[in-house]
Amino acid sequence: MRTTQSKYKVEYIPPYQPNQLICGYGHVAIIAGWTVRQSISKYLKPEDYAVIGNLYSPTRGISPLVRNLLANPHVRYLVILQITKEDKNAGGCQCLLDFLQQGCKQGISDTGKNIWVINSTIRGYIDIEIPADVSENLRQSLKYKEAKSIKEVVNIVQDFNQLKTKPWGKPLTFPQKEISTTVLPGPRYGHRIEGKTIAETWVRVLHRIKTTGTIRQTTYGQWQELIDLIAIVTDEPPEFYFPEPNYLPIRRDFLRDYIGQILDDKPEKEGVKYTYGQRLRSWFGLDQIEQLIDKLAGDINSSRAVMSLWDVRDYENNDSPPCLNHIWVRIIDNELSLTATFRSNDMFSAWPANAMGLRFLQQFILDKIIKKSNHNLTIGPLIVISQSAHIYSDCWENTQQIIDTEYTKINQEKNFNDPSGSFLISVKDNCIVVEHITPGSGEVIKCYSGKIARKIYKKIALDSPSIQTEHAMYLGTELQKAELCLVKKIDCYQQDISLIF
Repeated sequence: MRTTQSKYKVEYIPPYQPNQLICGYGHVAIIAGWTVRQSISKYLKPEDYAVIGNLYSPTRGISPLVRNLLANPHVRYLVILQITKEDKNAGGCQCLLDFLQQGCKQGISDTGKNIWVINSTIRGYIDIEIPADVSENLRQSLKYKEAKSIKEVVNIVQDFNQLKTKPWGKPLTFPQKEISTTVLPGPRYGHRIEGKTIAETWVRVLHRIKTTGTIRQTTYGQWQELIDLIAIVTDEPPEFYFPEPNYLPIRRDFLRDYIGQILDDKPEKEGVKYTYGQRLRSWFGLDQIEQLIDKLAGDINSSRAVMSLWDVRDYENNDSPPCLNHIWVRIIDNELSLTATFRSNDMFSAWPANAMGLRFLQQFILDKIIKKSNHNLTIGPLIVISQSAHIYSDCWENTQQIIDTEYTKINQEKNFNDPSGSFLISVKDNCIVVEHITPGSGEVIKCYSGKIARKIYKKIALDSPSIQTEHAMYLGTELQKAELCLVKKIDCYQQDISLIF
């Protein structure tokens, strides 16, 4: 990849993720961590910098950064900004600093492929296709400074621009392994997934997207997507469940900070995105959380307990409008549920933190209503509707690894609690008899009979379209067994017992 050079400027031309960068004509690269890059660029001229970009992940972001720097050897200086709590949790900027200071060594990635592993306590990778001597030469050729504020970034850039510079070498590019995925056919809209915990539900979500999601090219790169995915968490414990070892993209120590972003009002800070708490507490001039609590404390049956985070001005005035748009809380039979709608949801990197923050908000609302009204309430399910539920291509390998190691485990435990009820099958008077019974109480609510399994399961399917997939397949197997006994005129059918002739 070449750079376009003239007497007065050198254009930064990134071969990787160009749509996620602000490119200029200088010799300084600004790595902004999670800080909004436009908050930096407005204080600088394009001639002051080569590029401004975010570094969200050390395992997925440092290698494209290295590739782009190798393709643009006129860049000699780096300014690395890390000031947000998200920076601390992700560790991308710190891992980059460790690479610049300590280099890397050959190793194995979390997905089992050969990779250069950065010498850091934070896991970070560089593609194995980049030779070790090339990345070492790059590391030795760059000068860098860390900044703790946007003002400091501007000052460091000005200092670097006083120094004489020339390219450290010729532009270099290296092949990159293409990531492929196999997609099975499935519906495009409307997907229901349920789990007891956020961790379990997340694994099921990843499996569904990777199995049937549509692959699309977007301005942010390639992703695999399902439309209108409904994830239901039924039994998340109050203290939150973290698997051991923890395969979630969130740590317990970061959770405290993230909960604050959901619940607490925050003063506006330049370069830091609004928080959801700010949108809920003060953005529209009213505290929506307290409004909602007062509404339900006064009218437990109200269906008007609604909070909105979308501002109509977001269409024109916001480079990063909120992904979380709507929250609805409802109490039915003294059980408080919370439903949240995301217009766009990064299901690999963000969804577990989103769900935990919302679950904490749900518990907070429940406790406050009980205190204000003395209602005897319990916490119900958390329902998260992701209108665009997607996984970015640079997460596909990690996603597949989690599916391979965890999906089978969470499905080993048999669950016979189908909300559609159960079916008792018997053969009586030369006929198949099926009794449909309610979950819990076991009352018979309908009876089916006949001699042909196919006709019976078609009637059941019409009456119970929400029956669970595994339950439906089991039912078909049992009905076929019963029909076989009738055909062979053998009085040997017993439900859940194999046939022996």
